[in-house]
Amino acid sequence: MVPGRARPRGAAVGGERARLLPQASRLVELPCSSDDSDGAMDLPASELDPAVSCSIPPSPSACSRCVRHLAFLWNLLFLLLGLLALAVGVWGLLAKGSAAGARFAPLGSDPMLLLVLAGLSASAVSLAGCLGALRSSPCLLRFFLGAVLAFAGLEVLAALLVLAARHRLRDALRDALLLCLLRYQDEPDLRFLVDEVQRSLRCCGLGSYRDWEANPYFNCSSPGAQACSVPASCCLDPWQNGTVVNALCAAGALRLGDAAAGTVVYVGGCVAQLSAWFRSQAGAIVAGAAVLVLVEAVGALMALKMLGDVTARG
Repeated sequence: MVPGRARPRGAAVGGERARLLPQASRLVELPCSSDDSDGAMDLPASELDPAVSCSIPPSPSACSRCVRHLAFLWNLLFLLLGLLALAVGVWGLLAKGSAAGARFAPLGSDPMLLLVLAGLSASAVSLAGCLGALRSSPCLLRFFLGAVLAFAGLEVLAALLVLAARHRLRDALRDALLLCLLRYQDEPDLRFLVDEVQRSLRCCGLGSYRDWEANPYFNCSSPGAQACSVPASCCLDPWQNGTVVNALCAAGALRLGDAAAGTVVYVGGCVAQLSAWFRSQAGAIVAGAAVLVLVEAVGALMALKMLGDVTARG
C-alpha cells in the first residue's frame, strides 16, 4: 500500500464477503422434521388423554354430606356430656381429697372413680368420632367403630351375667349396702347415696335399723355423740322446726326396743325395699338399656356409611 492513499470502502467490504462465502458453503443444514404430528404420536397415551391417569374422584352425594354433618353433631353432643361427667368426677375426687386433709380415700370403692372413667372413655371415643367425621379419616372412623362395638359387647356380656346370676343379686346388693354402711362417715358421696335411699324408700340399715351397730361411729361403744344412734335419714321426722335437719333426731335409738324405736325411726331394712324397687322398675331399666343400644347402633351405622364413602372416593 502506497503511503498517503486510502483504500476505497466498497472494495474492503467486497473482499470480506469473498472470504466468507467458501466458509458458509461448508456449513451443514440441521435436519428439521416437516411433520409435527410424528412427535405428538411419540407421547404416552396418558399425556394425550389426561382422564386416563388422573381421574377426578366423584363428589359426595347430598345423603353422604348429611350423614357426615349429623355424625359430627351426634358425637359432639356425647363429647360434651363425657367432658361434663369427667369434670364432675374430678371435682368430686379433689373435693373429697381436700376435705380429708389431702388424703384420698381408696379408689376401689369410690363412685367418683367410676364417673371419671366413664367420662374419660366417652370423651375419647366421641372425640375420635368428631374428628373422623370432620376430616373423613378412615383410621379415626375405624377406631370409633371398634370402640362402639366393644362397648356394646361389654353391655351384652353384663346383661347375660345379670340374667345368669339373678338369684345372687340380692346377696351382691347386700354386700354393696354393707360396704356403704361401713364407710358412711368416710365417703361423702356414699353417705349421700345411703341417705337418699333410706329417705326415699323409708328404710334403715340392711335388714333392720340395728345393722348400724356395725358402723364404728354409731356403735354403742363409740365415745362420740352419735353412739347408739342411726343416721338422720332413718328418722320419721328429721326436721327441726320444719326447716333444718336435726342430725341427732335418732339419738339412743339402738338402746330402744323395736316397738319404741318404730315411733322414732324406720325399723325395716333397705335390701328388701331395693329388691322390690328393682322388680317394679324392670321395664324402665330394659327400656333404658334398649335406648343405649339404639344410640350406639346409630353411631356405628353412620361410621360405616362414612367409611364406605371414604373408601369409594379413595
